[in-house]
Amino acid sequence: MVVNVNVGCLTPRGAHGYIASKLAPTEPLCGVTEMSEWTLFEVFVRSKHGLNHKHVGSVHAADTTMAIENARELYTRRSEGVSLWVVPSALITASSPDEKDPLFDPSDDKVYRHASFYELPAEVGHM
Repeated sequence: MVVNVNVGCLTPRGAHGYIASKLAPTEPLCGVTEMSEWTLFEVFVRSKHGLNHKHVGSVHAADTTMAIENARELYTRRSEGVSLWVVPSALITASSPDEKDPLFDPSDDKVYRHASFYELPAEVGHM
């Protein structure tokens, strides 16, 4: 059984609200400690410096430290990465496939978004 983590159970840190990566290393989320109730974490790996983190999969863990350790064992055993992120799945919000058109509609009909819409002042020079 997977337990959905209520955001209110996380310890607030800093001015940006609830940040899971700043939890104390051994602090379980919402007191979940039984193996059948471990939290599901999404894992992101950066393969090289300068590249973005990419989602590679999920792990179950009792706390953030265990999630990092499980992710390291599962996804970076052969030195494939230089950085790991783990995020409780319950804290991720995604767009719906039904919202695809309004969210990702091309901006061809919005000419003001194209650089050619604006005139450069003569003072700008070699642009």
